[in-house]
Amino acid sequence: MNAASLRTVHRRLPDAGRALVSVLAGVAGVAGSYAVAGFTPSFVVGPIAGTMARRLPSEIITFGIVQFGEVGSQLNVVAAIGIAVGVFALVALGCSALGRRLDAPPVGVLLSIAFGVGIAFGLTAAPLPSIAAGVSVGVVLAASDLFTGVDSDVSPARRRVLGGVASALALSVGGFVFGRQGGLRGTEETSELDVSQSITAEIDSLLDDAEGNSLAVSGLEPLVSEEFYEVDINATDPTIDAEGWSVSVTGAVEEEVSYTYDEIRAMAAENRFVSLRCVGESLNGKKLDNALWTGVPIMDLVDPAVPAEECCVMLRAADGFYEEFPLPALSDGFLAYGMNGDVLPRGHGYPARALIPGHWGEINVKWLTEIEVLEQEQDGYWEERGWHGTGPVNTVAKLHVVNVGEDTIEVAGHAYAGTRDIERVEVSTDGGGSWSEATLSEPLPGDDVWRQWTYSYDPPDGEHEVVVRATDGEGTLQPKAESEAFPSGPSGWVSRIVRP
Repeated sequence: MNAASLRTVHRRLPDAGRALVSVLAGVAGVAGSYAVAGFTPSFVVGPIAGTMARRLPSEIITFGIVQFGEVGSQLNVVAAIGIAVGVFALVALGCSALGRRLDAPPVGVLLSIAFGVGIAFGLTAAPLPSIAAGVSVGVVLAASDLFTGVDSDVSPARRRVLGGVASALALSVGGFVFGRQGGLRGTEETSELDVSQSITAEIDSLLDDAEGNSLAVSGLEPLVSEEFYEVDINATDPTIDAEGWSVSVTGAVEEEVSYTYDEIRAMAAENRFVSLRCVGESLNGKKLDNALWTGVPIMDLVDPAVPAEECCVMLRAADGFYEEFPLPALSDGFLAYGMNGDVLPRGHGYPARALIPGHWGEINVKWLTEIEVLEQEQDGYWEERGWHGTGPVNTVAKLHVVNVGEDTIEVAGHAYAGTRDIERVEVSTDGGGSWSEATLSEPLPGDDVWRQWTYSYDPPDGEHEVVVRATDGEGTLQPKAESEAFPSGPSGWVSRIVRP
């Protein structure tokens, strides 16, 4: 088939076939970006998902958090993928149409590459992933053109679609596989924290103690979490080079100061157990975890700046997040750069994050870059969206494990009350009619740490309701009435139907 015939075929192809090939090109464009960037802010979907999370009405965001939890974040990413595919598809469709109008299909391919690269770069400012996205869009269009020009009994329209399907499938599978490995950046590897021998010995001792204090209950997560939950305002975590990173103390201070990563690492280090609980989780959800963190007291950074004492501070992060605290809340605050004896993972705030005891997990700012001392109060990120933000965590006893044996039933879970600690956990096996005290794990050192609990009993006849409640270290019983996460976090007694 000569060039003139190919141009004639292009003009006659059904619109549906062209639209399908354009969508396939859009899929390939997203896959190309993912292949190089992995799931980082350089991935073209990341900025779209982040913008949606920040710009959608707060009512929609709150509904997604309360009703769908982590699934809501995943739906946001899926929607962002759909938008990215749609944008690249429109580029492919428009450029292909222009190429047909000019009787020069290769021009349409080249234009699709150029526009694809430009759009991706405008979103991410990342050259290589943007080039990969644009080229992938163009490759699908070029492949469909080549298949169209092949002599065959199959109609040109079908050959065009087959070319688009084959090329898009190859690019998408390859992009997914390579992107899963972290793209050109590579898979993040956990590295052991390089600290003094005394700190290393203390880390090992504390982790050993936590393992020894963990109750021997099948299915119950140990006192140092094996999988620590992650919740952030963006779909992708920022990638920060510690050598170029610093954290500054600014605002109402006598002298602004700034610290590099090496300067912070040179300070006297401490190890602290700190638990974090997600404000948007369900009452008996599993977004409550504990870790051993290594770092320095935040006030060791703030005091040299001589802050004004009458108000509060705003902590700001590299991902655009910000949260306000009363200045006294920082008196026990911690800047962590290590987690469980390893360098702080990127998903938990590398190079350094804030830990403010007694507060909900979301406001313990990751990727910290600035501590701004304020002269008057300001709303933080979540307060602007109707949440209570820096309010204290609610007391909770969670029921996560039910082990049914031949002669006994064992129930177990975790209890947490922030800095108030846990005094006791009580269990009812008759729906709240009577109560028995559960066995608690020995407390770990620290001001903001969870505890495990377990209780075994003889199974009654038939199904029954198990209810658990906790009393904090101040003697206050966990409220019975159940409330949803918005705006102050979930509360209430946890119950579960058990069938022997």
